Amino acid sequence: MRRYFLYLSYNGAPFCGWQKQPSSPSVQETLENALAVLLKKNVEVVGCGRTDTGVHADAYFAHFNWESDMLPNLEQIAYQLNSILPKAIAIHNIFEVPQDFHARFSATWRTYHYHIHTAKNPFLDDTSYYCRTPFDEEKIRQAAQRLCGQRDFTSFSKLHTQTAHNFCHLQKAEFLRTGQDRWMFVFTANRFLRNMVRAMTGTLLEVGTGRRTVEDIDILLQAKDRCQAGNSVPAHALFLHEIEYF
Repeated sequence: MRRYFLYLSYNGAPFCGWQKQPSSPSVQETLENALAVLLKKNVEVVGCGRTDTGVHADAYFAHFNWESDMLPNLEQIAYQLNSILPKAIAIHNIFEVPQDFHARFSATWRTYHYHIHTAKNPFLDDTSYYCRTPFDEEKIRQAAQRLCGQRDFTSFSKLHTQTAHNFCHLQKAEFLRTGQDRWMFVFTANRFLRNMVRAMTGTLLEVGTGRRTVEDIDILLQAKDRCQAGNSVPAHALFLHEIEYF
């Protein structure tokens, strides 16, 4: 048996997220259908993580197993896949990996970006969140640093998930200015809970706009209560940006 990795990007707007759903289009199902057409055989595609409805991916990795002989000309297969797939999904590369290399469990760090703009701009509305309320960027940065480390992020997780625990190691939480009237949150962690990035972003923006204090972050982490944290920001401005394997 051989294992192949897919390196891809996708626009999450047309999909219910990465994971297959009974009655909604997903990135996973769309990929599996395209591979079945091309390879004349059904294959299961395993992703590096789950993204929610409307969330995008700059860089995403998935793997599938192939029980027959080695697939010839992977570059040509990638080209043909791109011809079959909708424009919202782009395959950048296909390559063989060791059988024990796993798209999800072999990943060590994941980085998400959340984009914000503070002046009305019709060309950003699909991929950035329009924040109309002025904020204090330094307070946001101070609050973000209090999230870093090995923490229980229950207060920033969607309720009633099936995770064994809610501890994550948040390595990086930054708030960067990327241009005139444009900003970006950067979060890097070993794992993320469902809705975690959007909940952290919404809470940090409340600190920046004066609805919460920097010190409130410590209280929220200790509370382990999603109802105590801020509202989640919209999904359309969130990007899975990088997956690290080494």
